[in-house]
Amino acid sequence: MSPVIPWLIFAIAVIVMLVADFRLFSGKERESAVGVKEALLWSLFWIALALIFNAGVFLFGTHERGVNFLTGYLIERALSMDNIFVFLLIFNYFRVPGPFHQAVLFWGILFALVLRVIFIAVGVVLINAFHWLVFVLGLFLVFVGIRMLFAGNKEKDLSKNQVLLFIRKAVPLTKDYYKKKFFVREAVGLKATPLFVVFLMVAVMDIIFAVDSIPAILAVTTDPFVVFTSNIFAILGLRALYSAIAALANIFHYLNVGLSFILVFIGFKMLFSDVVHIPVVWTLGVVALALVASVLASVYLSKPQKSA
Repeated sequence: MSPVIPWLIFAIAVIVMLVADFRLFSGKERESAVGVKEALLWSLFWIALALIFNAGVFLFGTHERGVNFLTGYLIERALSMDNIFVFLLIFNYFRVPGPFHQAVLFWGILFALVLRVIFIAVGVVLINAFHWLVFVLGLFLVFVGIRMLFAGNKEKDLSKNQVLLFIRKAVPLTKDYYKKKFFVREAVGLKATPLFVVFLMVAVMDIIFAVDSIPAILAVTTDPFVVFTSNIFAILGLRALYSAIAALANIFHYLNVGLSFILVFIGFKMLFSDVVHIPVVWTLGVVALALVASVLASVYLSKPQKSA
């Protein structure tokens, strides 16, 4: 098979999925229009698409490529769930009306797609050219994982966020939202709406998340096709996942423990890659077990809140 064909199939799949995602959530003028059940079903649909693509990689590629894709997809999908909790915090802080959430997320996802392409391309080239960067990224992942563990589920105070403070000083803002518009023209000139500030905050978080997550997938493989596809499939369908998690956010109390364990494990794998070779199947097993354990712990160990 020509090496161009898999890339062509993937590009067509991405375009189709972006159009489907846009048509699915555009016109949803009420937050209740996308219920938990519907959001969960659509999330399962996006996961099924990724698994079908993964089956194609196994069938028309190699076994190693297929396992690498599944491992990378699980890691990136899990980390994207952590992203969603931060997006929820941003939306709640700015009191963004429900109907506007999906508009911000759509543009945020497009921004994330472009960002991942750039970061992955640069990361693959640098790691292949400078092997010592593997150890730097390994240390970085261990640091991020430990930081995530001790941060726990503490709610962040966005009022002290330096990016937000800079935006408010640098950009003239309106006090109110104007439907889904980012900019409006008033008597004194063009002004940005609070929705534009929300988008910028989401974009900045996307950059931070990309810096955290790209080294994790590069620890599994530097195969450009596997790294790109697993990342993109993890991002696509994020809006459906957001709608589901937004309603179930209080359940996943121990997710950060599982994610921090995964990052520390991947970090140590990179640090000792020249000494100990850990088969990718083992990596897949560790990642899957950590995710399942953190979800089960969240469901069965969380104390039910007493009603006032």
